[in-house]
Formats: sequence, C-alpha cells, structure tokens
Amino acid sequence: MSAHAAPRKRVTLGSLAAKKDAGEPLVMVTAYDHPSAQIVEEAGVDLVLVGDSAAMTVLGYDSTVPVTVDEMLMLTKAVRRGLSVPLLVGDLPFGSYEASDELAIATAQRFVKEAGVDLVKIERGGATVDRVRALVHAGIPVVGHVGLTPQTATALGGYRAQGRTADAALAVIDDALALQDAGCSMLVIEAVPSEVTAALMPLLHIPVIGIGAGADADGQVLVFHDLLGLYDGGAAKFVKRYAELRGAAVAGVTAYADEVRGGVYPGPEHGYAMPADEAARLRELLAAR
Repeated sequence: MSAHAAPRKRVTLGSLAAKKDAGEPLVMVTAYDHPSAQIVEEAGVDLVLVGDSAAMTVLGYDSTVPVTVDEMLMLTKAVRRGLSVPLLVGDLPFGSYEASDELAIATAQRFVKEAGVDLVKIERGGATVDRVRALVHAGIPVVGHVGLTPQTATALGGYRAQGRTADAALAVIDDALALQDAGCSMLVIEAVPSEVTAALMPLLHIPVIGIGAGADADGQVLVFHDLLGLYDGGAAKFVKRYAELRGAAVAGVTAYADEVRGGVYPGPEHGYAMPADEAARLRELLAAR
C-alpha cells in the first residue's frame, strides 16, 4: 500500500456478499503464522484461512489427520495478531467436531474466543450438515468444504479430483446445496472439474471459493507456502508458483554457513565496540586480578 493510499476497510461478510453481487473476484490465502499474516495483509487479500494443511506444510506430519486443536489454535492466534483487515477463517481439525453437535460447538467456541476467528470451516456434507446447523444456531458463522476433503482423503481414494462422473458431480452439488441450506456463510470447493463448479454456481447465493475448481467460483484460495514456492512437498496440479523462495532461502543460509566457516562473518561492522578508555580500564582490572 502506498503512503497516500486510503486505508482499507475491514472485510465483513456483507462486503464479501457485495463483491459477489458485483462480480468482483475474492482472494483468499491459507497462512499459518504471524509473518505470513502480515505479508498477506499488506498484499490486500480479502480472507485468510488457517488451514489444517499446516499439519503437513509447517508441522511435518504426513497428512492433516494428526494435527490437534491446541496446535491449530496456536497457529491461528499467531495469524490473528498479524491481521486487521481480512476476515479470518479457522479450520476445525479432524476429530474435533464429527462426534456430536456439542463437540462441534465447544471446539468452534474455542476458535472464536481464544483465537478470534470470524468463521470456522468444516469439511464434507452428510452428517456435517447437522453440525453446520448446530453451529449456526449457536451464533458461529461457518464455511463449508466440498469436493476433495483432505481429512477424509483416504475414503475418497487419495488426494485426487472428485466429481469426475455425472453421478459423482451430482453428489458434490447436493452436498454444497445442503450446506448452504444448513446456514453456511461461505463454501470452499476443492479439486473438481470446472464443469461441476459452473453447474453449481447458479444454485448458490453464498460466496464460493475455489481451489482447483476452475474460474467460475467467486474467488480463489492458495496456500502461502505453495504459491511462494516454500513448501518442499509435491504440489497439486492447481498450484501456480508466483515466486521460488525456498531456493533463495537455501542459497541465503548456505552463503551464511560458508562465511561463518570461512571466518568472513561476522566482520567488524557486525559487532559492538567499547570506548577506548573503558577497554583500557577493563584490561587494567583484569591484570590486577
């Protein structure tokens, strides 16, 4: 933002709806820490998701399943401290909402009270529709998630596109409509053919954020570490790299290590000095011992 630009107004569900109605694309980024939050804030995104993909991207797990509520809360609090304008969405991790409405509400309330999220996100249709209804009744805005749902990727046959047959596409559409009817404020649709999104959009009045779902959605989301080339894991087909920061980071740390080992760093300009008289007095004090 330039020094003369007017400060951005805080994003609200109302302003997102107005953008949808006006055909203005929505921008969401998945981020996991305070520095990333500050960067996406300055870049002017509309929404920030603290996704359970943090399990793999920043915590080193093999899938999203092991990440805990406490781990997600820690990351979400850090992001909250770096944001003032975008809406903040917190991902409820696997096992934290499925068993009952009461569990879902208790978990979501922690994200609202402890981490300051504006909305919570939960995956799938089916029984999740009941959880959405309970959360909305408890006053907690919800983002639904259909298509490829990573928490249940094993049951879906792995991390692969969904809705590639007419029957499978209809199931995705039915899940989306059920989540809207249950009161979702927004929907994420992931890894489905563009035709599915195009067929779904006229049926939905809530904002729809796509990821690997074509250009017909109201907005798009990518993971911070993916779009900047920081994550070393395999990238999905829908990921576009806008920078290659991992290579630059490795080169920078390698140069630092080489200079330390070669006696180049630190140089005189990187240190502190005592006044000459104090240094002389220190030598006298040490000699007197």
